[in-house]
Amino acid sequence: MRTGTRVTLNRSLQSSARPMQTTLRRAVTLEGRGAHSDRVARLTLSPADAGTGVLFQRADADASPVAALWSRVTATQLRTLIGEGEGSVATIEHLMAAFAGLQIDNVIVDVDGPEAPAMDGSARAFVAAIREAGVRRLAAPRRSLKILKSVRVSDGAAFAELGPSAEPGLRLDVAIDFSHGLIGRQRLALTLSRDAFIRELAGARSFGFLSDAERLWREGLALGASLENCVILDEREALNPEGLRFDDEFVRHKALDVVGDLALVGAPIEGAFRSYRGGHKLNHALVEKLMTTPAAFEWRDGARSGAERVAARRRQNVPAP
Repeated sequence: MRTGTRVTLNRSLQSSARPMQTTLRRAVTLEGRGAHSDRVARLTLSPADAGTGVLFQRADADASPVAALWSRVTATQLRTLIGEGEGSVATIEHLMAAFAGLQIDNVIVDVDGPEAPAMDGSARAFVAAIREAGVRRLAAPRRSLKILKSVRVSDGAAFAELGPSAEPGLRLDVAIDFSHGLIGRQRLALTLSRDAFIRELAGARSFGFLSDAERLWREGLALGASLENCVILDEREALNPEGLRFDDEFVRHKALDVVGDLALVGAPIEGAFRSYRGGHKLNHALVEKLMTTPAAFEWRDGARSGAERVAARRRQNVPAP
């Protein structure tokens, strides 16, 4: 079984120009069933101004928009959920991965239900929608977050860490280890780029085990999981008639989730990510530890946010305008 693929960027192809923020050229709509809620939801992606970031708005509720940021995460069991009450939106990780992978900085996401649609269980439909909408550059520089010192979180043998990297962009090294014979131990290492994301990660689907189904249903999870939006395994094999899209689709999907969860930093990360037996809970714990450890990172390139400018003035004892 193939256990990983290495993809590196050709430095000669990288532009030396300052990267600019992006948004969509026009709105685009998708519709599908939520993997956990089993509710059909319509999802509309619309252009947004520079500095907006990614905002989720519940079209079916009278609630304020929720910024797609680590500080708004409220649940991480089998999916990433942001916001609270009627304003919350669940299972945003695949859509966030598509935004990060295709380098979309600003977008308004309207969803008429509590959960983003699962589509086919991967980010493929979201990538297609973004490509259909088109990408527009904005007259504002994109900022990034550069890792200066390593941060790490662990849970028994499982861990996730971010550290400095001599390479540009984000380097991923993801390993998983399952007792199931079709999975076993798999590892994927690649440097994230638009092409690498589309080719190596976007099509990898969520997976689950038939033996866990009744327990998850009792917990209100996986109510909409099916062979149409998930790779489902019994004790020996995948039940999906079409089989796997990659020999190592399982670790590729875990890496897809990593990209989506790290996107909640609010900017592209320059550094090296590594994990073993990770998941949404560890990914979020790592991001939270990073963002609350100021010495571990610095913002690069783009203009600072209003909150950052106020903090800088306070450190310099300069009154705000």
